[in-house]
Amino acid sequence: MKLRYPQVLLFLLSLTALPWAMAADSVKLDTPAGGWRTGTPEGEGESFRQTVNYPASSVNTPTGQANTARISGQIKATAKSAEPGRLIVNGVSMPLKIDPAGRFDRPFSFPNGSNSVEVRSPDGQQRHRTQFLNSSGGATPAKLRVLLSWDSDNTDLDLHLITPDGAHIWYGDRVAPNGAALDVDVTTGYGPEIFAMPAPIKGQYLVYVNYFGGGYSSDEEGQEDAVQALTTAQVTVITEEGTPSEKMETFLVPMRAVGELTLVKSFSYP
Repeated sequence: MKLRYPQVLLFLLSLTALPWAMAADSVKLDTPAGGWRTGTPEGEGESFRQTVNYPASSVNTPTGQANTARISGQIKATAKSAEPGRLIVNGVSMPLKIDPAGRFDRPFSFPNGSNSVEVRSPDGQQRHRTQFLNSSGGATPAKLRVLLSWDSDNTDLDLHLITPDGAHIWYGDRVAPNGAALDVDVTTGYGPEIFAMPAPIKGQYLVYVNYFGGGYSSDEEGQEDAVQALTTAQVTVITEEGTPSEKMETFLVPMRAVGELTLVKSFSYP
């Protein structure tokens, strides 16, 4: 049987799309789902702080965490590897902890408006992407967001912000009178930690990262050593997110020792 040119073209295109379809099917994203959604009333069921324990253990999502404030799913048939996957949220790429069964589950604070979430396997061959519109019942969108992630498991880096009026936002004081807040405080590796401010004050902002602690292993003599002393912090500063005026800057900073406090960025708003 002879195929006409359009039929041949469609056949070849279907063969080309097949590997991508199989890759998408191998990554299951339980939440978030695509489409339009509203947040839980007044943040009900949304918790963004993990249990602190040292040595740090695998990432955990609080019991009862609302699906509107988490990213969870499974990468099927993934090789058992210590390497993380990749999580890309609204263009910001960060490591994603995957357990031996290929599952991932972590809290995330999504901004109002259009959001995209993509999950990739450690080798980059499997991926799944979804798009959704987030509406939080009239909540004011954050005009300033700062995201911190890092490249090692079982470590804890902390995000610190100093606002123009002198407020210090960090895991010990997560909400300031000026409306700034640390939405996510991750204590077990990779991040992200997220700072958000709906109505930024005009003036200078200081962004710090503190190497708070990490996982440890013991040698034959019982001496404890850090599993990974050097970890690289990634800080992304986003202004006017989701608008035509959106600006995004990303900075990579090596963190070499527990206790280190580094000024990553000083900037003025607007």
